[in-house]
Amino acid sequence: MRTYVLTLITLTFCTVISAQQPTTIIPQQDSRVITTGVPFLLIASDARAAGIGDMGVATSADAYSQQWNPSKYAFSLSKSGIGISYTPYLSKLVNDIFLGNITYFNRIDERSAFAASLKYFSLGEIEIVQDEFSQALIEKPNELTIDASYALRLADQFSMAVALRYLRSDLRIQAVDNNASPASSLGVDVAGYYQSEEEAYNDFNGRWRGGFAIQNIGPKIKYDDAGRENFIPTTLRLGGGFDFIFDDYNKLAVTAEVAKLLVPTPPVLGDEYEYTDNNNNGVYDDGDDLASSPKNRDVIIEGKSQDVSFVSGIFQSFGDAPGGFSEELKEFTWALGAEYQYQDSFAMRLGYFNESDEKGARKFFALGAGFKYTTINIDLSYLFSASKIQSPLENTLRFSLTFNFGDGTYDEY
Repeated sequence: MRTYVLTLITLTFCTVISAQQPTTIIPQQDSRVITTGVPFLLIASDARAAGIGDMGVATSADAYSQQWNPSKYAFSLSKSGIGISYTPYLSKLVNDIFLGNITYFNRIDERSAFAASLKYFSLGEIEIVQDEFSQALIEKPNELTIDASYALRLADQFSMAVALRYLRSDLRIQAVDNNASPASSLGVDVAGYYQSEEEAYNDFNGRWRGGFAIQNIGPKIKYDDAGRENFIPTTLRLGGGFDFIFDDYNKLAVTAEVAKLLVPTPPVLGDEYEYTDNNNNGVYDDGDDLASSPKNRDVIIEGKSQDVSFVSGIFQSFGDAPGGFSEELKEFTWALGAEYQYQDSFAMRLGYFNESDEKGARKFFALGAGFKYTTINIDLSYLFSASKIQSPLENTLRFSLTFNFGDGTYDEY
């Protein structure tokens, strides 16, 4: 009797299994470029940094250190200053999309400094016409950030800083969606900067520089309760450089920098389909009938889910690339730059920026120049794309103006 019951259960189980329709997962398009909300934060807003390859975490202090490494303000030679910059965007197509920035800094004393800045990204005017009888509606989508920082020298050659940033993105069109409202978030920066004393070598004097910054640590940004949440561009920057001081008139600064978005990598996704195994080989092939619609969309084939908090996303970003360690390395961008200064009144700059073809393909050369007249600095830069993908800043002239107050108040060397 027991043998009969076991045989009946086995036959029933096998019948249920054979009646089930097998499934297969078909990969979707493989695209693993990391995207974030408010990406304009990654655009170099000042002409000096743009002229040496979009970097600034380890360069010498200037008025625009707020964007790259605010701890550099503790080494500023000027008591205070105001920087104003203007960057046209997509200038080959339109003339009203731009990035503007204004920054103020003040070195409080020998060991501390503070700064504040406003960055504004305008997407120009969008004309909306419902029909030939309606009056055109003009919308002006824009994004902006307001931030403040405090820098403190912890040692004669090392300083650290923290910055708090408010982000606002007003991209939704009110005329299309009456419930449209701006999205907002907060971000925090933590940065450090090292600058050695001037040292004597055989034929020149020299000075070492180094810096790090973790920028835009903060919650995701979304436009409504039901909308998708987007990570803000949390970024790690590491850099180092050396100043060749040939004499009182001639200096050459060389700098290198690497950066990585601390945002999860998109996984390899697929759609799960049911199919009829016509030839009973247990594998989906050309002879089988596929269901007309997916059973389950966005099945993760490789990698990890991006549905995590921004804190978990920072740690996950170092080991979630579906391609393993080799793909993680491709998520680092790097830049090399050089700046020659004559008598602290004229500067020539050259830089190169590189990003993997699989992660955005930003590659470009940059040229820049700077002029100083009394307490006023004028900086210009120009970008030449070296990628098959055209840069929106290609052949764009960027302009920055700096007013230094109390120039030469501090002497660090």
